[in-house]
Amino acid sequence: MLSFFIVHFYQIMIMETILIKKRFLEDFISGSARIFYHIALAALSAAIALSLPWILNLIAEKILVYWSIFGNEKLLVVSIEMAVAILLVFFFNVIGRSWRDRRLSNMARDAGLVLVKPVKGFFSRRRIKKLKERQGFAKDVLVIGSTGFRTFVDSKGDLHEVIQNCRKAWIMLLNPFSEGARARARSILDPQVTSETFREQIKRSIAFLRGLKSVNKEVKLKLYYDAPLLKLTILDDHIWIQHYHAGLDVQRMPEYVFKHDQNLSSLYIPFYQYFMTRWNDPNVPEYDLESDELIYRDTAGNEIRREKFEDPEAETASRNVADHHLVPKHGHGYPSERVIYPLQQKRRSLACIEEVFKNVW
Repeated sequence: MLSFFIVHFYQIMIMETILIKKRFLEDFISGSARIFYHIALAALSAAIALSLPWILNLIAEKILVYWSIFGNEKLLVVSIEMAVAILLVFFFNVIGRSWRDRRLSNMARDAGLVLVKPVKGFFSRRRIKKLKERQGFAKDVLVIGSTGFRTFVDSKGDLHEVIQNCRKAWIMLLNPFSEGARARARSILDPQVTSETFREQIKRSIAFLRGLKSVNKEVKLKLYYDAPLLKLTILDDHIWIQHYHAGLDVQRMPEYVFKHDQNLSSLYIPFYQYFMTRWNDPNVPEYDLESDELIYRDTAGNEIRREKFEDPEAETASRNVADHHLVPKHGHGYPSERVIYPLQQKRRSLACIEEVFKNVW
């Protein structure tokens, strides 16, 4: 046992020594490069200053020589004037545009906007995926999406590796049986996108998260009912946002990145608060990945009730079919009087109680 600790301590010391040497070498190279840069800049400045009189004399002599030759050529002089005027117009336009761009850049920086990425192009999507993987590695990941399938279930998704390597994941997806999911499916013009495909993709996303939960990954899932507005991903100090435009696939929309800093005008904080408000909404139930149930909680986080995760319309239809088979009908060898079963008794009792309260109030 003692030898094991000695060997382990020796390995740790070797690793620390290597890291110290590597850090010292990097600092030395960085410091040396900075020193050589300043030396080269000072030498270049001195060379320009010493050679400036000779350069000006040479230019003056050349101008006098050429002016003595072309000074009487009126057409050439007019052409030079026009060329100079065009160059001046171009120069001042560039200056004005750069000034406007600088103002826009300052406003974007004040808003916390650090990146706007179009999703078109293979290399652009690859850079986005690598950037998200670097920002979300071993960090908390908060996501609001629609189905989540192309985001983290598909191996080509931007968050496929991020979700598997994060510290914890809080995810909000559409309830596949809600009117919001049906409305979003109808708004997309692609004939292959239907309510059934939405349900299938959400079920596969749930299965993927259930697999992560089974290996002790801290994963929480909530299912909301309204139509999606923003696709929002929070990776530590960065927020990635896309807009769910009616009639368009969200993958075709540009992606905006906001960074958290000490600037009070940054939009990072409002978007973060938007996520937390949606997450803490008592009307948005949590999906239990183990029991396949919806858990409703109050604003304090206390559990109120549980519901089975299933299609309400299918449940109502099956209930009606069951009632139809439970209640005997006349003219088929059954007694003429109607037989009342426990389920019907319960419903009639509830109807009576409701009628009593109506009369009282």
